Amino acid sequence: MDDKKSIIIYFSRADENYFGGTIKSIDKGNTEIVAEFIQELTGADIFKVEPAVPYPADYYECIEEAKVRTANHDAPVKEEIPDITDYEVIYVGAPIYWGGMPEELFQALKGLDFNGKIIKPFTTHEGSGLSGVPRQLKEICEGADIQNGLAITGSQVNSSKSTVEQWI
Repeated sequence: MDDKKSIIIYFSRADENYFGGTIKSIDKGNTEIVAEFIQELTGADIFKVEPAVPYPADYYECIEEAKVRTANHDAPVKEEIPDITDYEVIYVGAPIYWGGMPEELFQALKGLDFNGKIIKPFTTHEGSGLSGVPRQLKEICEGADIQNGLAITGSQVNSSKSTVEQWI
């Protein structure tokens, strides 16, 4: 993949997060840490999908809000994803929200032309693995080659650089 033009498109949230039975406040989201490892290892461009309306900092309020946004398919984003025409490889990263990627990422990816693109999904989670993300990507990234994904437990992201490197 080193010789292919790449971009990392991801969603990540700091504030309170769930770590193996405990709620902790963090300054940087888990998925953002993994996205930065990928960028460091590949030199890929990077784009963070951000919600137009931020999620609450409180973990439990956040997950309830995520449930509503997912059910209603209502999650506008602050900024559209840049033109992906020249990219051959697209790393798509997300925390797992209610069995899939956050609605904002799903909405941001819809309608883009993925014909001939290679999609490499990655997730952060506390037990969900890749969950429904590969299925979601197959649904919205028509014409793309969806490759094997990488799932990293959120509580282990800080020590996951070698795992990310092996996956790349």
